[in-house]
Amino acid sequence: MSPDPARLTTDVLIVGWGLAGLVAAGEAAAAGKRVTIVDQEPRTNLGGQAWWSFGGLFFIDSPEQRRLGIHDSFELAHQDWFGNAGFDREEDTWPRRWAEAYLQFAHREKRAWLREKGVGFFPVVGWAERGGYTALGPGNSVPRFHITWGTGPGIVASFRRAVEDAEARGLVTILPRRRVTRLLVQDGAVVGAAGDVLAPSGAARGVATSREIVGAFEISAAATIVSSGGIGGNHELVRRQWPARLGTPPETMISGVPAYVDGSMLEVTEHGGARLINGDRMWHYVEGIQNWDPVWPDHGIRILPGPSSIWLDATGKRLPVPLFPGYDTLGTLAHLRATGYDHSWFVLSRQIIEKEFTLSGSEQNPDLTGKDVQLLLKSRLGKGAAGPVQAFMDRGADFVVRDSIDDLIAGMRALPGGDVLDAERVRREVEARDREIDNDFTKDAQIAMLRSARAFRGDRLIRTAAPHRILDPKAGPLIAVKLHVLTRKSLGGIETDLDARALAPGGAPVPGLYAAGEASGFGGGGVHGYRALEGTFLGGCLFSGRIAGRSAAAAV
Repeated sequence: MSPDPARLTTDVLIVGWGLAGLVAAGEAAAAGKRVTIVDQEPRTNLGGQAWWSFGGLFFIDSPEQRRLGIHDSFELAHQDWFGNAGFDREEDTWPRRWAEAYLQFAHREKRAWLREKGVGFFPVVGWAERGGYTALGPGNSVPRFHITWGTGPGIVASFRRAVEDAEARGLVTILPRRRVTRLLVQDGAVVGAAGDVLAPSGAARGVATSREIVGAFEISAAATIVSSGGIGGNHELVRRQWPARLGTPPETMISGVPAYVDGSMLEVTEHGGARLINGDRMWHYVEGIQNWDPVWPDHGIRILPGPSSIWLDATGKRLPVPLFPGYDTLGTLAHLRATGYDHSWFVLSRQIIEKEFTLSGSEQNPDLTGKDVQLLLKSRLGKGAAGPVQAFMDRGADFVVRDSIDDLIAGMRALPGGDVLDAERVRREVEARDREIDNDFTKDAQIAMLRSARAFRGDRLIRTAAPHRILDPKAGPLIAVKLHVLTRKSLGGIETDLDARALAPGGAPVPGLYAAGEASGFGGGGVHGYRALEGTFLGGCLFSGRIAGRSAAAAV
């Protein structure tokens, strides 16, 4: 095959080379099929968003959990997933089935399959989305967040290697700077795709690239898989699809994904005959901070917080139970949107930031990404904040570090939007919380949950600071962090059956068309329902990509 044709015929065409696309390509190539992968970005971006991720994966009753004394089970995870998802629509028929299938995968085959591909895991399991409601409500009942050894690049590497090996054998063709603008449809079946050839670019990974058109292309395919991602880099589209249940959309947001995550392929796929569902379900964070060293426009980083920081709204009022750091992402987002302001605050101590602040993303965790044990021991168990966290304390626009509460409040008020902060309310909230910490008994639910969290060895070891008074000089200096809404994931997308076949509005499969990854709501058009349990986005790409690749190959 010519490496750069204007017209091409292939067995399986894959639109989007993120994790789901790489997995699908590897599966189809392993079945002996000719595969062509197209993406609108330069090849430096092979692996897509997954490369930038922290590498969190959701497993059920894993060896890592058992070694830490965590008693997990399929039944408990099923209870948590469905309590979290809140499926309540006619459109949730396939998402429910995907959820059942994915839970089986996470419980049985997923970990062993990844281990066979050389993927390893950090031995301490994280506890994300802790919930704080009743047993049938949202949240993880136990820690399930398994960090890939090597983070996002570590999990991409195995699947990228398989695709590039197949490329060397002539089975796979990778075409960068190809933007699909339409699916080719013949007699109701999708038979390929066409679009624009964009100008070559030598931009580094994640950097926004031009959309200058220098040509056109057309590819005929027996099967086409759409794995083009979501909408998080397109703030206009995020606002357009923002649901009323989450309040009004923010006027200002920062981006947790590169600009190429623009959602453009979703409309193209819909015009090709597929049905889009659950577009109003989305997953954005409220612990976003402006990146002092940005890669893409409005580049933000999410804080993965431990449970000790005091969370205040823009006026200085403490958030209600159970909206504590790390407990309920969408519940907190909905609450904060009702305040009328686009930002909120963490108030904490040096002792808390040293133990509890981790920044999301492969580039913010050089110890785990680089598989550097010595750096890991120093950064996670040594004194002082981890290097990337210290860099934000020193250079980040959203960080205020002071020795006294009065100076801290003055620094907070000096930041943009800080003038609405009630200084006396902030002081009262911090002092009241500190009075509660002096006793073994407390009515402060956050302190009670903090003490409960430290019963888990993983939290006590590397994620949760010993309870202390924030205003204790020995724990200082004091720190405030201004937090922004950070766009991230689409939870809805292209409706698919359990073979990853895209479905038409009437429910019948669109011949020749498949979807995987975030473009398909990580399976079925919304496997998470309304909320995610964390560690489930990469896993959804793996699972749906594997199914799409195998199904497309079997149909060719």
